Amino acid sequence: MLKKTTPLKTRATGHRFAIVASCYNARYVDGMVKAARAELRRAGATAVDVIRVPGAYEIPVVAARLTRLDQSTRPAAVLCLGVIWQGATAHAQHIGEAITEALMRLQVETGVPCVHEVLLLQDEAQAKARCLSRDTNRGTEAAQTAVAMADLLNRWRAETPC
Repeated sequence: MLKKTTPLKTRATGHRFAIVASCYNARYVDGMVKAARAELRRAGATAVDVIRVPGAYEIPVVAARLTRLDQSTRPAAVLCLGVIWQGATAHAQHIGEAITEALMRLQVETGVPCVHEVLLLQDEAQAKARCLSRDTNRGTEAAQTAVAMADLLNRWRAETPC
């Protein structure tokens, strides 16, 4: 069941974020980007960089570059947004699995959260609900996850002795 997003109390003050979003299926991806940016601004993010890539498959390579920037320019989290339509073949499933594996490995290796909202969707109704709706937009959810993870890791670093 698709859950409605609810405002978080966590703040993003002092944190910069990056959104890596595919151009493919722009109508739906743009809806998630807009919602994510609005949520990050609401949370007080210092900066939000949006980098567009041709398709969902290209998201991990840009996310990898961002997570490996020097500490002064590295984002606190990278939001990865895309839409893949499930077709008659297994191609979409393979693309989705490859992206999932790459983003999971990347965040574990670098310690920078890569929030995965590259959606594998069946139809336009699913896309509208997850990408264009104000109440159930996965862009909002991705931003909330990014803020929560940035806050968690920042507090954990502060509490962990060197």
